[in-house]
Amino acid sequence: MPYLSPALNVMIAAARKAGRGLIRDFGELENLQVSMKGPGDFVTAADQRTERLLIEELKKARPGYPFLLEESGAIDGPDKSHRFIIDPLDGTTNFMHGIPHFAISIALEREGQIVSGVIFNPVTNDLFVGEKGQGAFLNDKRLRVAARKQVKDTLSATGIPFMGKDGHQRFLSELATVMGSSTGVRRFGSAALDLAWVAAGRYDAFWERGLKPWDIAAGMLMVREAGGVVSDLNGGEKPLETGGVLAANETLHPLFLKLLKDAAGPG
Repeated sequence: MPYLSPALNVMIAAARKAGRGLIRDFGELENLQVSMKGPGDFVTAADQRTERLLIEELKKARPGYPFLLEESGAIDGPDKSHRFIIDPLDGTTNFMHGIPHFAISIALEREGQIVSGVIFNPVTNDLFVGEKGQGAFLNDKRLRVAARKQVKDTLSATGIPFMGKDGHQRFLSELATVMGSSTGVRRFGSAALDLAWVAAGRYDAFWERGLKPWDIAAGMLMVREAGGVVSDLNGGEKPLETGGVLAANETLHPLFLKLLKDAAGPG
């Protein structure tokens, strides 16, 4: 494990502390699955409680930093060169249904660049960390993206637009194209972990639309630090702005980009 900056150590400590609370809440969910009311209100409360704890812990160490958060939106701060971007519970639907695949995601932005990231699944104790120029790691093991070079050999991940989201037909066209060209496609329900798993070489590629900065900021850094390429779905450098993301190794990235564009058809 390389030198970890003080800021990254603060982020790791906050994620671990918040993770302990999520584990307790996740255990309680078993009692709610059979209730008529269901676990929705409980999960919302767990999400908000986790976010409050993360803000509290990070503010102690970095009192001037602003925040961009899933639940609370933007919180201003006097330090205009830094910003924490946080999803306290990425994979909320999994959490609500008792599926142990969710994560806390924390990214630190400096002068508009993501410089540090933490993605923590408290159930599996998988702690993914990345720092600009220092690499990406899973529980102290250095990460590298997978080395496959042909789409036909790949296992990729994606996100499916659900009720109320746009782009169902476009997604089905993209899925049909990738399905027909590759070994398999998975949908696990956490964009942060999907990106971390690309960085770890578990998935060869990941694409999704309609995402928010807190879903992908930390994971984008990890893929890049593991030797991969991350872009928006036009091949540009603005996934945080557009909400569309494609991550893969440098050989597969242009091949997947072409596949997805071909799936959209002319125009």
